[in-house]
Amino acid sequence: MTDRVALVIVGGVLVSIMTVTACSLFLQMSSGLSRGVLTIYGVVALVLLLGVRLAAIKTLFPRHRLGDVPRDSVVRVLIYGAGPAGSQLALALRNSSHYRPIALIDDDPDKTGLMAAGLRTYPTGDVGELVERHNIGQILIAKPTASREQINNMVEVGSQHSIRVRIVPNLHEMVDQAGGLKARDLQIEDLLGRDAVAPLPTLLGRYVTGHVVMVSGAGGSIGSELCRQILALQPRRLVLLEISEPALYTIGQVLTGLNSQNVEIVLLLGSVSDQRNCAEHMRKYGVETIYHAAAYKHVPLVEHNIREGICTNGFGTLSFARAAIEAGVKDFVLISTDKAVRPTNVMGATKRLAELVLQALADIQTGTRFSMVRFGNVLGSSGSVVPLFNRQIQNGGPVTLTHSDITRYFMTIPEAAQLVLQAGAMGASGSVFVLDMGEPVRIYDLAKRMIQLHGLTVRTPEFPDGDIEIRITGLRPGEKLYEELLIGGDVSPTQHPRIMQSKEHSIPYDELMKELENMQNSFITGDDAAPKAMLKKLVIEYTPS
Repeated sequence: MTDRVALVIVGGVLVSIMTVTACSLFLQMSSGLSRGVLTIYGVVALVLLLGVRLAAIKTLFPRHRLGDVPRDSVVRVLIYGAGPAGSQLALALRNSSHYRPIALIDDDPDKTGLMAAGLRTYPTGDVGELVERHNIGQILIAKPTASREQINNMVEVGSQHSIRVRIVPNLHEMVDQAGGLKARDLQIEDLLGRDAVAPLPTLLGRYVTGHVVMVSGAGGSIGSELCRQILALQPRRLVLLEISEPALYTIGQVLTGLNSQNVEIVLLLGSVSDQRNCAEHMRKYGVETIYHAAAYKHVPLVEHNIREGICTNGFGTLSFARAAIEAGVKDFVLISTDKAVRPTNVMGATKRLAELVLQALADIQTGTRFSMVRFGNVLGSSGSVVPLFNRQIQNGGPVTLTHSDITRYFMTIPEAAQLVLQAGAMGASGSVFVLDMGEPVRIYDLAKRMIQLHGLTVRTPEFPDGDIEIRITGLRPGEKLYEELLIGGDVSPTQHPRIMQSKEHSIPYDELMKELENMQNSFITGDDAAPKAMLKKLVIEYTPS
């Protein structure tokens, strides 16, 4: 309970005493009210109104004692959002010994000057003045409807004034009993992620709900998120194939904790290149739908391990797809990449080779429907720059960047997995689907914003006292300044606003198999030049950098 609330209660009691006295005089009551009665009334009223509140605070917040926390450790905060959520947060923080709400800020001009929870609302342009006047330590975002642009603006404001910006995701449990705030630091997904588009139920579970589903590369970033979302759609059985024992164990533990519907989960160690073993597993467990996420995806590593990249991404996909045909699998979805479009590196070329393999298989049989889903970078994946930048910032820098103008498409892992599940339910066999990735992001701006999210500043020639340097190291072999999603311009919309279908050229099955046999024979020499030359012959758009 704040001093302001106590004063309001005392003032109310005094006003009520004065009102009773005035009424008694006005009505000319013969006996009147003695001073003793009025005194007793005032004392009892104060005891009840103040005492009950203090007792409730001591009961509900047993550790909430001002003496427990040094006054200089109390964090003064501004609350962004003058709506119901901001008001609830302000009221909750009044019972906290660790935080003191000073004012509300909102970019809605109609709310400027309004009072809510005893706090005045100011425009966001006044943040600088409020920071200087009140020694503000944090800005708390309590606006569930805040757009990405508004959150970005708040981060920019916080960065300008060296103020930490946090978000309160759960307004029902904002403050714990110890007076601590249940807020979290902003993550890059909050700034780059897009407002969600509701999934189409007819697509989302079409080949999942009630079916036996297999995910290859189940322990990877995309594979594990696919498993989580597939499990929520209640398949009859979920089969996980993974070559890494630690990764398989980890995702197995995660799914066990999420498995409230008691879906049967099967964990299989193995390689997609083992056609016979994969076919046996598919037959044994009755697999109907496959999401093929297993691949080598790290550009520099694959560039220096060409044969392994071709064997896993190209021949591995061929073996796995043939196993699916042999076992009678109905639907096979390849997780592809924007780097398969006019590739300048081996990884991208091998992923385009995987697409060509499935397109060729789609032309010679009808038992298994093959489709491919192509998208860009996902935030937080194992090969993403986001975890790398985080580690570099936590270590004090520098943040290393290959080029100041390099751009990439980004999407959150949950959104990518959800769109993959929906795209896989569309189109005829051999279809290539492209996800709408939004606008490309300049990686320099991404690095700068991540530094700001850590409450730090960028060191530049103009600002030599900054905390973290962004160092340009030069483009790596096979790296492009920008990525594309389409090889040609022949693209058509689908029933989902963020999924498009692309018409891409293919190679006849017999011709492709002959060239793949020649490529495989070239491995015997132990030289990377021959397989790389044959890869370029098959993937005509491939231009090594």
